[in-house]
Amino acid sequence: MPSLVVHYAFVGLLAATLLGAAFDRRSLLLSILVVTFPDIDAFIGLYWQAGHRAATTNLVIPALLALLIGIDLHLREKSYIRNRWGAYGVRVSWFCVVVYAVGHVLLDLITGGANLFWPLYDQFYQLSGHLELSSQRGIVQTFVELPEPTSQNAAGSTGGSGGSTTQAMGNSSEVQMSTGVDPNPGQAEPENVDRVFPIARSGWELVILVVGTCATAARLVIGHDLPEE
Repeated sequence: MPSLVVHYAFVGLLAATLLGAAFDRRSLLLSILVVTFPDIDAFIGLYWQAGHRAATTNLVIPALLALLIGIDLHLREKSYIRNRWGAYGVRVSWFCVVVYAVGHVLLDLITGGANLFWPLYDQFYQLSGHLELSSQRGIVQTFVELPEPTSQNAAGSTGGSGGSTTQAMGNSSEVQMSTGVDPNPGQAEPENVDRVFPIARSGWELVILVVGTCATAARLVIGHDLPEE
């Protein structure tokens, strides 16, 4: 699973490319706080079965956040966000939804899994697979299982899924993620427990860490020279 510093680097990269004129130290700090929040379920897991990657690492929370922002901006007679912070606040508010859903939840989904719809539906999922273009089989993907082509249209088909590798892993009583805070969830903790707090556990995480950090730092340094939108 990606470390918090990988999440930070990824969100910094998103902020540097998506926030435009709204990118500054304040919006970056808010983004970091938002992407940190889902990991409080590592501490919730110490006392509750629905712990890490479930209680706060789900898509329900950012969906509710998006609903509240949408109500404020489009249904209220006077928007609190727009009146208080103007266009800057509107852009940063929507970006925070992206940070939560994409910068944390979906990144966790591809690196170990997440309980996407908790508490509405208690099931962990992990997204994995591949997408490729074959000269003989056409477009081939294994992220989502698709119906097999019939014999009548098999020739010239764009290719079947080849079997989905995205999988349901079990509910919160069956799946409990270990963390540095709770290395052995649901078990007695030994005296010599090894608490591991990862930084980068794969090559792609290291790339995101380096590129995201450099891009964020560069944007902070040269941001004042960028034209206003």
